[in-house]
Amino acid sequence: MKAIIGRKVGMTQIFDEKGSVIPVTVIEAGPCPVVQVKTIETDGYNAVQLGYGAVKESKVNKPEQGHFKKAGVTATKHLREFRTCPECATDLKVGAEIKVDTFEAGEKVDVQGITKGKGFQGVIKRHGQSRGPMGHGSMYHRRPGSMGSTSTPGRVFKGKKLPGHMGVDKVTVQNLEVVKVDLDKNAILIKGSVPGNKGSILKIRKTVKASK
Repeated sequence: MKAIIGRKVGMTQIFDEKGSVIPVTVIEAGPCPVVQVKTIETDGYNAVQLGYGAVKESKVNKPEQGHFKKAGVTATKHLREFRTCPECATDLKVGAEIKVDTFEAGEKVDVQGITKGKGFQGVIKRHGQSRGPMGHGSMYHRRPGSMGSTSTPGRVFKGKKLPGHMGVDKVTVQNLEVVKVDLDKNAILIKGSVPGNKGSILKIRKTVKASK
């Protein structure tokens, strides 16, 4: 299993051998201790639990302190699980440490994070709907559109796209390319953008749907 937890540092650009500009996202990833290995026999499913961001033991609650002591690892601020296949679950042992050199340049990865919050937004920004005529007489510019029929069924159907809270969603972007891995700085450079604000926590793993 190839997976790691990281923190989004921000975006920049680098140049390749041909002098072309490549936009990249810099992610500070690992080192991540393996806190728990879950199996079908013990937990009902296969997964590996990783920690990220070492903190003082006093900064975590007592159940978590016991959890980390049982694993024999330093307490961490963040815990994330990665589902694994039955064959992959045996590759990692509790207490092992995963670093950015797990990945290499040219490899494809999936990155999961929480998107930026946009607050309360209308249907044009939230759902990409078109506006109405902008003439003064139309009196219908950026509203949601028809709410349905009048007497039958006399209600708004479920799923109607309306204004509301936008953002703060868990999103996974697939098939992103690893451009560079810097083991000294625990940094991984990924081509393009990834979900989340600067400083947000990301889950990075080998892609599950490799592009042909």
